[in-house]
Amino acid sequence: MEQQANTGSAGERPAEVPVRPGKVIAVHVAYESRAAQRGRRPAQPSYFVKPTSSLAGSGASVERPEGTELLAFEGEIALVIGEPAHRVGLAEAWGHVASVTASNDLGVYDYRAADKGSNLRSKGRDGYTPLGPRLIDARRVDPAGLRVRTWVNGELVQEDLTGADRLIFPLARFVADLSQHMTLETGDVILTGTPAGSSVIGPGDVVEVEVDAPDAEGAPSSGRLRTRVVEGPGGFDESLGSLPAADDAQREDAWGSREAAGLPPREDAADAATAPAAAASDPSAPSTDGTPAAPDADATGSSAAADPGSGPLSEALRARLLAAPTAGLSAQLRKRGLNQVVIEGVRSGAPGTTMVGVAKTLRFLPHREDLFAAHGGGYNAQKRAFDAVAPGEVLVIEARNESGSGTLGDVLALRARANGAAGVVTDGGVRDSAAVREVGLPVFSRTAHPAVLGRKHVPWESDTAVACGNATVLPGDVIVGDDDGVVVIPRALVEEVVEEALAKEHEDAWVYDRVAEGHPVDGLFPPTGEWKERYRAWLAENPPADPAAAVREPDAAASAPGAATTGGDPTAAAAARDAAAAAARAAGTEGR
Repeated sequence: MEQQANTGSAGERPAEVPVRPGKVIAVHVAYESRAAQRGRRPAQPSYFVKPTSSLAGSGASVERPEGTELLAFEGEIALVIGEPAHRVGLAEAWGHVASVTASNDLGVYDYRAADKGSNLRSKGRDGYTPLGPRLIDARRVDPAGLRVRTWVNGELVQEDLTGADRLIFPLARFVADLSQHMTLETGDVILTGTPAGSSVIGPGDVVEVEVDAPDAEGAPSSGRLRTRVVEGPGGFDESLGSLPAADDAQREDAWGSREAAGLPPREDAADAATAPAAAASDPSAPSTDGTPAAPDADATGSSAAADPGSGPLSEALRARLLAAPTAGLSAQLRKRGLNQVVIEGVRSGAPGTTMVGVAKTLRFLPHREDLFAAHGGGYNAQKRAFDAVAPGEVLVIEARNESGSGTLGDVLALRARANGAAGVVTDGGVRDSAAVREVGLPVFSRTAHPAVLGRKHVPWESDTAVACGNATVLPGDVIVGDDDGVVVIPRALVEEVVEEALAKEHEDAWVYDRVAEGHPVDGLFPPTGEWKERYRAWLAENPPADPAAAVREPDAAASAPGAATTGGDPTAAAAARDAAAAAARAAGTEGR
């Protein structure tokens, strides 16, 4: 009989686990995106063991024990061993893999500290290794051409590939390495690590994981591995062993960020500097695995330290900026003598996109082999910037108008979106452009390009003055984008500029209606003489609507950890506010 966990939800019979492993071995950190998220990149792979009693089939339920709060999912690719492997080389290792499938390396962070690195109680519980539902023949796929995706309640939350630019170690390396120390027997399973995007789930949530090979013949797929979370019994006896416990460090790790966990931002660089020490004690990826500590706050490019005058925009100001077209904002800036404030040549990949936020900056240098060798790999300036971008910030990338390579792809776009970023602007290219559009983050770029960063660029520094699309951008500047392009507004001018831009937009809407009635534009556009008097009379009875009136502050509950469990997109509240501002904008320009 196959290993099987709890029964599924009513009317759903869980599938059987498709393999019978003698052992299940899991990799700590394998993806570049996960290493960037955690702030440490392992020099060598490291592992832990999960009991076979933790296996479950698709459709099974998994219990979050009563008294715990931090059950987290980790969508992963599972390798199933075919021919036994003992002391095999890297070149022959993949030949010992019979099949691949989807897995979910579930864990309760409340027991990580007590487990002291073993992960036995946190990740070894019954049902905590869902696997399946179908096996993909390893002979039919390129190990560098696999994809893993995870959905929570139908929303895509993880997606990554297994190419050399995505994985720290090739999949075959785990087989070769482990075979140096033990015999991998037929049916044994290796869980190959999770990409960025893992977070907390709770009772009622449904997690689905799928592994496929989209470019292989027939695009073989594991199908979606489905797991429902239910509340389970607790009642742990302290006289027998440790009780579950969670602190803010565990919450931040489990949720993926302080903001997602509902924790306040770190007050200063001194607080931020304590994060690497906390990370180094992370039993799930101990410091002995060779991973470096995360850089301090300045090295990661904390924009809060870059400009004391910067900070998030008020909701009212943000709503007004969303309602103001960039054409009107640009005209008001020109009236004040600022002519070089348009980021030239960038467009959104999704027409109709609007974007408002505070600038965080990232600078690339022209490619030079020795500099890229020193600064291009690992947790580089690019990854640190995407990891550090804060809610409401727009990451502005200086790529010297170079369109010959990508400057970000879907994984980094997903990371920025998860952080609550307002968008990205780059005067370079975007890789995985279709997937980036699906992420839903506003991204304005010069072009799409399939090549990786290292073809043209060296990621160099963040939170400094940059030149993007021939415009100078300072950290803390206000960035506004729409279908006409992207403008840069000095923070000191933003209130007066948006007020006058909205007033002019209201006037232009009235002029448009008069032209639509058949009047010539002479003396009407702009209004002078009698037309000006007529406009003033109309204005007295029809004052412009304030877009900020449609904005309400989000409920406090919306920022709580429980709220993020169901639809926990940090940008959801901002999206609602964007919609309100767009409605106000449409009302002010109806018929234009």
